[in-house]
Amino acid sequence: MTHSLFAISPIDGRYQTKTKSLSPYFSEAALIKYRVRVEIEYFIALAELGIEPLKKWSAETYDDLRAIYLHMSDGDVLRVKEIEKTTNHDVKAVEYFIKEAFQKLNLSECLEFVHFGLTSQDINNTAIPLSIKEALNEIYFTEIYGLITNLGRLSDQWSDVPMLARTHGQPASPTRLGKEIDVFIERLKQQLQLLKSIPNAAKFGGATGNFNAHSVAFPNEDWIRFGKTFVEHKLGLHHSFPTTQIEHYDHLAAQFDGLKRLNTILIDFCRDIWSYISMDYFKQKINKNEVGSSAMPHKVNPIDFENAEGNLGIANAIFEHLSAKLPVSRLQRDLTDSTVLRNVGVPFSHTLIALNSIQKGLSKLVLNATQFEQDLENNWAVVAEAIQTILRRENYPNPYEALKTLTRKNNEISEKAIKEFIDTLDVTEAIKVELNAITPSNYTGI
Repeated sequence: MTHSLFAISPIDGRYQTKTKSLSPYFSEAALIKYRVRVEIEYFIALAELGIEPLKKWSAETYDDLRAIYLHMSDGDVLRVKEIEKTTNHDVKAVEYFIKEAFQKLNLSECLEFVHFGLTSQDINNTAIPLSIKEALNEIYFTEIYGLITNLGRLSDQWSDVPMLARTHGQPASPTRLGKEIDVFIERLKQQLQLLKSIPNAAKFGGATGNFNAHSVAFPNEDWIRFGKTFVEHKLGLHHSFPTTQIEHYDHLAAQFDGLKRLNTILIDFCRDIWSYISMDYFKQKINKNEVGSSAMPHKVNPIDFENAEGNLGIANAIFEHLSAKLPVSRLQRDLTDSTVLRNVGVPFSHTLIALNSIQKGLSKLVLNATQFEQDLENNWAVVAEAIQTILRRENYPNPYEALKTLTRKNNEISEKAIKEFIDTLDVTEAIKVELNAITPSNYTGI
């Protein structure tokens, strides 16, 4: 059966509605369409080169050629798969499909210039980077920048909310909630900038990367320049040269590592928000029809952030394997990259699921201002740093040690204890006024 309930992967089952936007980039049908696109654009580039029997056709003919991939139907994709049953080779099936289309366009005399001089990796190593580039630009960046925008809104909304910081899990110098959100925004932005600086690299150079077939057939052409122009100007990718039969995948590995770092930042974010919810800093909007626990009716769990963390972890495991495996190939090539690359859409899908879950979780958060205030009020010891620093400024003898003695002799340091301590100090009244003005709620820095 074809129902999503029978899918092995939750990407195509439970989460299919959340990942379907990636299907035009990473499905089998998408790969076929990208391959056809590269083959057609390559044929047009050969025609523009002017080698016989090809010629520079009219714009209408080029439009007809491009229509083969621009308007490729589900039936066309199925036709390619039908041909593959005979060829047992996916790229050769694409070549034969295009030749059938050429015959319908009365281009029979040019059939042998389809896939001319190429190996299948010239098509795979351009089609796949192109699909990744477009998936990043059209789906991933849109989603993650949408999350950053939402985080920016929350950071502004919570910019003046003081909160008790915790280092090593212990009360520490207070901070502000908006600033803590802003930390993640800045981390994400910087890693996105790095990710965007990585070239979308593609290999295009024949069976072992040397344009052997091209140069023996047309020795007077500058095939290296042709390959670079085709890849960079026609496809908008970076031309890797020299190569073996396959792309180095070094830049692709860097992209996967960059995506993994972004996901790691989001894992860190999810765990922090989860902790804030557990500390009652946030309540969650309740849907009366939802069930939090099958046994405990009162529970409203932070499931969206847990779901996101789980999916980000799976995505990172696969990104890590891809970045470690792909740049390694025996001699001039082996086939391990081929089967691995078919899974490129999997970590993108888990990442997309996670981004959606984080957004959903954020939409449920309700600030519990009372808990923020109570935590600060219960931890007057955190102003000790401020007091001892001002005393240092005033050259007061051993201020750190004095505050250490105060804050450690009792388990709980109240506002009263702090005020009484300040009153004992041998400083001017102006300094005492300055010290008494410090509270856990206003000692939040810049």
